[in-house]
Amino acid sequence: MKRFQFSTLIQAPREVVWETVIGPVTYRIWTAAFTEGSYFEGTWAKGERMRFLAPGGQGMVSEIAESRPHEFISIKHLGEIKDGVEDTESEAVRSWAPCFETYTFTQAGDATELTVDMDMAESFEEYMTGVWPKALSQLKALCEARAANPQT
Repeated sequence: MKRFQFSTLIQAPREVVWETVIGPVTYRIWTAAFTEGSYFEGTWAKGERMRFLAPGGQGMVSEIAESRPHEFISIKHLGEIKDGVEDTESEAVRSWAPCFETYTFTQAGDATELTVDMDMAESFEEYMTGVWPKALSQLKALCEARAANPQT
C-alpha cells in the first residue's frame, strides 16, 4: 500500500468547496473523471456508512472516520461492492482494506487549498495519477463557477 497526495488551489471559500465535494449533484459531476455516473449513498457524518457506486452497482463500501465541516473528511474504505453485494472479508479485499482517503480544506487568503491523501495499491498508481488531476480540475471549475455566481 502506498500513500498518494493530490492538491489544487481553488478560488472559492472553504464552504463552497466543501459543499461542492459532498453535494449529491456536484459529486456526480466532478467524480465522472473516475467513472461516468458515479454517486454515493449515505451521509458525510462521522461514523456513517457510505457506499460509493458506479451505475452498474459496483463500488466501495466505506465509513466516514472523521468529518469536520469545511475543514476535513476522512473516509475509511472497508471493502468492495460487486453486483450490489458488499465484500469486506475476502482475501483480495483484506489485502488492501482498510485504507483511507482524506480531504483537507485549508483557507489560503480568499482561496481554498484542497489536499487529497489516498492509500492505494501500487497497481493503481498509473490510473490514479492520471485521473485525479482531471477530477480536481473539474472540481475546481465547479467551485469557482459557484463562488462567482452563488445562485448555481
